[in-house]
Amino acid sequence: MSMKKSDLARRLESKLEGRMKGQGVPQRFGTAAGLPDRREQRRLDAAAGLVPFACKLPSDLAAELRERAGAHAEGLNGLVAELLRSGLAQRG
Repeated sequence: MSMKKSDLARRLESKLEGRMKGQGVPQRFGTAAGLPDRREQRRLDAAAGLVPFACKLPSDLAAELRERAGAHAEGLNGLVAELLRSGLAQRG
């Protein structure tokens, strides 16, 4: 039984797709730098006692926080924690 040229091309294409799907995912972006993946990062954060906390802020306040976070040693998370602690201490 002979096959048409288009059928042969289609079979070859499906073989190549199968090989590509079987390959591992290439190292991309931050994974090549040795940074932990999201699941590992969540586990490390939980071990450190960190809890995700989301809230909605006005855009001008968020921009000011991002700006100040660039100069803060611990980044945005450390800056927000510091500001919240000082604000709560003043009220408490």
